[in-house]
Amino acid sequence: MSRIRRAAPTDCEFVTGCARAAYATYVDRIGREPAPMVADFETLIRNGSVYVAETADNITCGFVAFRKVDDYVLLENVAVDPARHGKGYGRGLITFVEAFARSEGFATVRLYTNVHMHENLSLYPALGYRETGRRREDGFDRVYFEKTVIR
Repeated sequence: MSRIRRAAPTDCEFVTGCARAAYATYVDRIGREPAPMVADFETLIRNGSVYVAETADNITCGFVAFRKVDDYVLLENVAVDPARHGKGYGRGLITFVEAFARSEGFATVRLYTNVHMHENLSLYPALGYRETGRRREDGFDRVYFEKTVIR
């Protein structure tokens, strides 16, 4: 990954399309579009909550949305263009959020995923996240994780 930068309004089309493409595979499993597919990216970008990743040749390839909440950082959404899966962009974006949290003095990053996104249920623990709970929320069955980023 060449760089990660704050998303600009001109990135909204990419971010929206990337989310729709990255999460499309989960629609059948969940029975409806996952929340990240219908997020208000225009507002999130305007609020400074979205960052995009670019390849070494300056091609936008993924994004992450996160925000400060009380005493932790909430990683709300991470997605990579399906054509670029498996190249470390997703992990790079998650690492970026963790570094941001540390630099801002936050000890914890929290996130949630859908129980039907079973790939994530093994991915996040492999990245050092621990499961903290499961609950039905907004019509979705969610699994919550957190990671301590400052010891």
